[in-house]
Amino acid sequence: MIKGMDFISPEVINFVLVTLFSLLLGLEQRRRHITKKIETLFGTDRTFTFIGILGYVLWIIEPDKHYLYMGGGIVISLLLAIYYHQKMQQQNLFGVTAILIALITYCFAPLVITQSHWISLLIVATVLLLAELKETFIEVSKRFEKDEFITLAKFIIIAGIILPLIPTEQIIPYINVSPYQVWLSVVVISGMSYLSYLLNKFVFTNSGILFTGILGGLYSSTATSIILAKKTKEKLATPHEYAASIILATAMMYFRIYILILIFNTNIAGYLFPYFLALFFITLITAYVLYIKKDKDVADTSKTQDTHRNPLEFKVAIIFALVYVGFNYLNGFTISHYGNSGLTVLSFVAGLSDIDPFLLNLVQTKYEIAEIILAFAALQATMANNLLKGIYTYILADKPVKRLLLTGFSMITIAGIASILLIRALH
Repeated sequence: MIKGMDFISPEVINFVLVTLFSLLLGLEQRRRHITKKIETLFGTDRTFTFIGILGYVLWIIEPDKHYLYMGGGIVISLLLAIYYHQKMQQQNLFGVTAILIALITYCFAPLVITQSHWISLLIVATVLLLAELKETFIEVSKRFEKDEFITLAKFIIIAGIILPLIPTEQIIPYINVSPYQVWLSVVVISGMSYLSYLLNKFVFTNSGILFTGILGGLYSSTATSIILAKKTKEKLATPHEYAASIILATAMMYFRIYILILIFNTNIAGYLFPYFLALFFITLITAYVLYIKKDKDVADTSKTQDTHRNPLEFKVAIIFALVYVGFNYLNGFTISHYGNSGLTVLSFVAGLSDIDPFLLNLVQTKYEIAEIILAFAALQATMANNLLKGIYTYILADKPVKRLLLTGFSMITIAGIASILLIRALH
């Protein structure tokens, strides 16, 4: 029963809902076929409504056995079969969407009467969306590469099959982490990379170079920055737009890394929140300042850059897992033998490579060291990674972009150093 309508008979409410849902599906069919003068329709608004009402009547007449309801379903199915046969013979059309929607409409009576109303609403909304998004699905399918569903299967295997089967206990001596923790990190990184890939490929397909930096930064700011720096020589955008896009990739690095840290260690995330928030906005402002000074003479700024390929490869996942385990050993060895100073040096060195395995290991593993020190190491690793990106992009970029990148990364580096000095002073 719908809350607030207790004074109305449940039978009346159920009848109204069945009629309304059936009419909605019929109206959707009317809208879709209103311009198709040649195609013979099985029915639209009134026909679908009558199908729903017929199902309701036959269901309540015989509430125990439901033989009449099943008989009505057989009759409806036969009529639909005759219609489909004629449609194939006369018009050479083979779509069965309208037939399936008609059968779903006939099922509304038992659905509304026996199930919660929110389930009925969910089914109606789903049917309407699927029916209306036909053209969208066609456009999306045109962008699918031949291995797209293989990629989806890989992610399902990585996240849904392998992860639950992996032991949750520590099984390797001197490695202070379980296989489950290692593979969970692989799943989280792969999931974020895959999401960025899907958004870049299917949602923001023609969104311009700035979105390329944003989405690429969710995947890998280093890889995105390097590829964009190489692309600057193609002059598909102004130097200011290229520089702003590269800086935006770094801004998204702060966002991505903070989300990863927050997932695995809320305490360290709490320490880092004000610093990462400040660095994120400083980097955004830097990108904005570079962008608003863009040149006017540009040939084409609408073409999106392909900053990364499909990220889901088992080889990449295995390499990430091995690097993660390697950093676990290095972190443990460094902390036990050299303490805080050793971790400081290691965090800087790790920042000059792929920082994700280092940071994830740092926040997942229980070390005999204060969490504020781990937060400091994470902050320093991001600064070192920015230095690396600044050097890479300055070497690879076109000459007009070099000066802009030098300015942008200098501002980011100064902000990073200030954050490190501040966290040292306060803690």
